[in-house]
Amino acid sequence: MIMNTVRTRLAVATASALLFAGAPAAYATLTDTGTGPAAATAATAPAALTAPTVRGAAYVETRLFFGTERPDGGPAVTDGQFMDFVDRQVTPAFPDGLTVQDGRGQWRDRNGVIERERSYELILLYPVGRAKAADPGIERIRDAYEKEFGQEAVARLDEPTRADF
Repeated sequence: MIMNTVRTRLAVATASALLFAGAPAAYATLTDTGTGPAAATAATAPAALTAPTVRGAAYVETRLFFGTERPDGGPAVTDGQFMDFVDRQVTPAFPDGLTVQDGRGQWRDRNGVIERERSYELILLYPVGRAKAADPGIERIRDAYEKEFGQEAVARLDEPTRADF
């Protein structure tokens, strides 16, 4: 009986020592920067334990939301009118590319009325280093649409992102 107790305690102590010694090395492979002994271990680690590769460069994604119903009750902005606006106002300022998506939206107007309307979402991507220079051009696009089509507002959303072309 004493011999079994001693063996059990010895086995538990050995297992504890191995876990204690091995745990820091295991955690290091999950957070290593790619140098030292942990990097060699990380290279052989299963794919599920390795961090995903970060791709692309730092960009800003600007999304503009254009309503089509006119607050004065005039006719809604048509697809042709909107694409003509894009050709004249947006493409010259952002010739590297853009995306236009059709949408449906709603918002509360100046009079408190919920307006539901067909809309367009314009997506622009540009390098973070060009954000300050791009801002005035984006604001000119918003102002031009509001004036040309009698809109109360054009919503703007800016988010940092990564892009790889």
